[in-house]
Amino acid sequence: MSTLSPRPLTKASPVAERYRHVRATSRELGAPLSDADATVQSMPDASPAKWHLAHTTWFFETMVLKPNLPGYEVFDESFNYLFNSYYETIGERQPRPRRGMITRPHLDTVFDYRDHVDAAVETLLERGASPEVAELVELGCHHEQQHQELLLTDILHLFAQSPLKPAYRDPQPLGVGREPGEARFVSFDGGIVEIGHDGQGFAFDSEGPRHRALLDPYRLADRLVTNGEFIAFIEDGGYRNPLLWLSAGWADILANKWEQPFYWFQRDGEWWTMTLRGAQPVDRNAPVTHLSYFEADAFATWAGKRLPSEFEWENAAAGLSMEGNFAGSGRLRPKPAGPARDGALRQMFGDVWEWTRSPFSPYPRFKPVEGAVGEYNGKFMCGQFVLRGGSCVTPEGHIRATYRNFFPPDARWQFSGLRLAEDA
Repeated sequence: MSTLSPRPLTKASPVAERYRHVRATSRELGAPLSDADATVQSMPDASPAKWHLAHTTWFFETMVLKPNLPGYEVFDESFNYLFNSYYETIGERQPRPRRGMITRPHLDTVFDYRDHVDAAVETLLERGASPEVAELVELGCHHEQQHQELLLTDILHLFAQSPLKPAYRDPQPLGVGREPGEARFVSFDGGIVEIGHDGQGFAFDSEGPRHRALLDPYRLADRLVTNGEFIAFIEDGGYRNPLLWLSAGWADILANKWEQPFYWFQRDGEWWTMTLRGAQPVDRNAPVTHLSYFEADAFATWAGKRLPSEFEWENAAAGLSMEGNFAGSGRLRPKPAGPARDGALRQMFGDVWEWTRSPFSPYPRFKPVEGAVGEYNGKFMCGQFVLRGGSCVTPEGHIRATYRNFFPPDARWQFSGLRLAEDA
């Protein structure tokens, strides 16, 4: 966590305004859902929307209000068991694969819970808050933005299981962009570079400490790999050639019968995909998404390239404007790259999370934060790979060049794609 200004918070403070904005955004995301939509759990790795909305509220109640607001009355004592996620130091909890069994409370009660906690947080902020409490509120806001993205990816997975293929948003087909042109490779000299967050503003603990890394010269594609390019991989037998795959990935191919990206299917000889706007034709010019690490790595091998390391990606992204196709655009699916410019990278932020070849591991001198908050990231630094850059369902203001997302290599339900790299 970052160190915020020690001045007392007021109603107009940036932290208070951010809190209100984030909480209102979550309510808007939940508005199109029925209680049934928000209750069902489509697989063990996904969580019901109702759980996301309640868990983020539980975080503020447990981490911020109970220790810091004298006289605070807990909304419902049973919620500590229902909506704790993985905080061992806080107590027992509903097992993750069985969150869909929480048919009660009703979604309306979850929104009442949110109102109850919001009123108490407003009271705490109006009284003035210490820098430590301000940090916790800021962390809670970014935590909730993570769950806003998860809520959308999990709803997409749920709706994709329905024979009706319902749309979360207006299913009207979106216009497609023009052909993005052949990818150009931008050269970087390498050398000793500074990696990690510099301490200015908010960051998760896993983004630091800032440290030096040695990079060999490399080149990075100026745009993301497209659906059209991935179709060429499929048509060339990419899913049938074991020489392209890591052994664990090939085992997943055989066990799960993967033959195309997640959510893809064929209709009248054409590729279609499930989106948050319902089933739509695959846009060949848009970035391919819903790939596992194994699929991204196999495509890169097929193309005669490789995935970038997370340090190569961060070095290339440093100083770039963090503009892109995020959740606020309302598109809710990746869009084709804009016009190419000599020596300039496109689509570094938004559209799809970009798999890197780097395992999610601690930086030099990393130490988890003390207390329950220390369970936030450090305990997951094993068996996961880093993704960078954000996606079309990432909230604006949440992403940074140093942001390290992470998932196991077989994860496919996230908006994850790739950018190619090569040695210079």
